[in-house]
Amino acid sequence: MSTVDAQMPGVFYRRPSPDADPYIEPGTVVQPGQTLGLIEVMKTFNEIKAEKACRVKEVLLEDGEEVDIGQSMFEVDDA
Repeated sequence: MSTVDAQMPGVFYRRPSPDADPYIEPGTVVQPGQTLGLIEVMKTFNEIKAEKACRVKEVLLEDGEEVDIGQSMFEVDDA
């Protein structure tokens, strides 16, 4: 098991808009470059992308939760 950690401080979002479905759910197998979530910094949205193929075990943050550099956002296993 490993984690996907924040590369910047900001506000975390699991979905592209309040009425949209989350990018991923626990159990989702993702491919390299696939969007996992967003971090908003000063009204700029930065996509969090998978670096490798993996299965998302757990999403560790809720929509609108503040995140710090190095904070774990997702637990993942190799796909």
